Amino acid sequence: MFFRSYWPVCFYVFILLYCICSSQWSPRGFLHRFSDPRYSQPCTGQQGWKTGFIIPLPNRANPRLVPGSGPGEGRCPARAAAALSPRRRRRFPRPPLPGAGAAGPARGKPGGFPGSGGFRGRPRRGVQARAVPGAQVLLNMPSEKQTAVKYYVGVDVGSASVRAALVDSFGTVVAHAEQPIQVWEPQPDHYEQSSADIWAACCSVTKEVVCGVDASQIRGLGFDATCSLVVVDKQFQPLAVNSEDCTDRGFYSVYKCPSTLAKGQNRRNVIMWMDHRAASQVRRINATQHRVLSYVGGAMSVEMQPPKLLWIKENLPESWEKVGYFFDLPDFLSWKATGVTARSLCTVVCKWTYTPDRGWDDSFWKMIGLEDLVKDKYEKIGNHVLSPGEAVGKGLTPDAARDLGLPEGIAVAASLIDAHAGGLGVIGADVKGHNLPCENQPITSRVAMICGTSSCHMGVSETPIFVPGVWGPYFSAMVPGLWLNEGGQSATGKLIDHVVRGHVAFPELEAKAEASAHSIYTYLNSHLDLIKKSLPVGFLTVDLHVWPDFHGNRSPLTDLTLKGMVVGLTLSRGLDELALIYLATIQAIALGTRHILEAMQAAGHEITTLFLCGGLSKNPLFVQMHADITGKPVVLSKEVESVLVGAAILGACASGDFASIQEAMAKMGKIGKVVQPNHEHKRFYDKKYEVFLKLVEHQREYRSIMNNL
Repeated sequence: MFFRSYWPVCFYVFILLYCICSSQWSPRGFLHRFSDPRYSQPCTGQQGWKTGFIIPLPNRANPRLVPGSGPGEGRCPARAAAALSPRRRRRFPRPPLPGAGAAGPARGKPGGFPGSGGFRGRPRRGVQARAVPGAQVLLNMPSEKQTAVKYYVGVDVGSASVRAALVDSFGTVVAHAEQPIQVWEPQPDHYEQSSADIWAACCSVTKEVVCGVDASQIRGLGFDATCSLVVVDKQFQPLAVNSEDCTDRGFYSVYKCPSTLAKGQNRRNVIMWMDHRAASQVRRINATQHRVLSYVGGAMSVEMQPPKLLWIKENLPESWEKVGYFFDLPDFLSWKATGVTARSLCTVVCKWTYTPDRGWDDSFWKMIGLEDLVKDKYEKIGNHVLSPGEAVGKGLTPDAARDLGLPEGIAVAASLIDAHAGGLGVIGADVKGHNLPCENQPITSRVAMICGTSSCHMGVSETPIFVPGVWGPYFSAMVPGLWLNEGGQSATGKLIDHVVRGHVAFPELEAKAEASAHSIYTYLNSHLDLIKKSLPVGFLTVDLHVWPDFHGNRSPLTDLTLKGMVVGLTLSRGLDELALIYLATIQAIALGTRHILEAMQAAGHEITTLFLCGGLSKNPLFVQMHADITGKPVVLSKEVESVLVGAAILGACASGDFASIQEAMAKMGKIGKVVQPNHEHKRFYDKKYEVFLKLVEHQREYRSIMNNL
């Protein structure tokens, strides 16, 4: 009866005696746990409820480290469980492999582009948290002076989703969250987004990753984004970039078009990077042969901003008259965070024709018919330029701090384009002990390849190298003090997705992948292993060849009019044929990479090693084909989310915790796996490359024949 009546009292007395008597806990330390605000403040993230008092048990391996004292634990019990329980931790893996699988969705369900971190069925909102055992916070012990872990937030806006990560000073991703964003396609080659929708997603994912973290430990914030064009009026309100209303047939995303969200044209105020509406404008710009074009490979791409500005002036005069500011999307995000309209050197140099030594060239803008921008001293497109990683203004504004769930006044860095952030996160890693040809060589011997919806090939040099058909050279656009050349392929992950999902056997693939509990790309890779028999997998396409420019050629041919080609089709319609066209498409993308690298090397680059990151780098077939076809070793980052690490590096530099971007790159970038080329297959891929070059030669011949009608 006594125990039945007083068991709650007995229980708490037992806990109190245990904590006081334990060798790892002093009475002072025990009382400290009662006063620790992390165990009493509400979680502002997805859980949305307060936790009670939690008494963690001592860590046997290290009595000074307490499980549950890491970021989010206490205030966010779901993340605490992920850290404490191995079983729970497995439920929060790294994002599913797209191709292991590259295109994203787990278990073969429909999702986003390959490489875009596709979604599982309905859009995935909320945290995809990974609590890292090494990211625990030291308790305040009475006997020794302790140092808290420093964290940085990186936010990445991709083509189909917004992601955020909490990254520590060693480059470890402690927590990660992702949320889809809307894309409209009102006409072919027209792609639009909403800056309000993008910012709302940034706020949501940032709140998720910092949930439960001591605010004093968050030191800086960095943004990266696609090089899309944001249009706002003089009051910073969105302006329409299209005269059409949203319709279901024009909506391109995991959502259906919600008419309640899309009323009014001004909501759609972003022209996406992959939008090709300004094709005639870019042809006229290139016809000028102005000297600024020498810094973009000799010809401007339709994906850059001047042709889009000219299109708006010629097609949307009402919007043009009301415009207050044109932002590259990365600069728009830093403005939203700080209220400062400064632009990043990365964006204005790479996409707007700005040069660090001469600034804007008045004659270029007047020659192409945009003299309006010169009259106001370039206020609309930026007359205050900062280097990437430099602190913007006075840091996070009160409004932005409330929206993002971050402390007011923390450092906000001048931003980067997303591909450049990926390069920053991977290209500077220490390679000692991996027996790589770039070891003991300067960083100029490396190329960072960021592969997702599209692919970018980033090579740096100490002196300017002009490569025909490859963007640049851009000074200090990615790594301060070095010149950057940027090759690219406009559709890679998107192309794989297009080819696979458009095949008649896709429903069969989807069903079998679902039944086997694998992604569709993991299943395809396994199926190729089954049908190869005694041959190497790559040899299955001896009679099947693809030219991959379904969305035009960015590098090194800079020909928007080129089309995709497939040679070697049969009447077969089964899963074997789908697997073969999938393989041939991946090989074509890798052959395109070889084409770009050869152009860079012919111009003076000395490239020995590829560093891959992005969604497609999670696909082992994609990685091995790039190693075999280029003949170069491929280095994968230890952290899958290299782009987010790159964004966090910006925040780390802005905070002053690192003296330079180079120092932060070396400290926060880590090597994971190295994939070596199979040199025994060299002759086969040399022949494939010979056919590859013949394909574009023949396409141009066919066009010439038909133009003579």
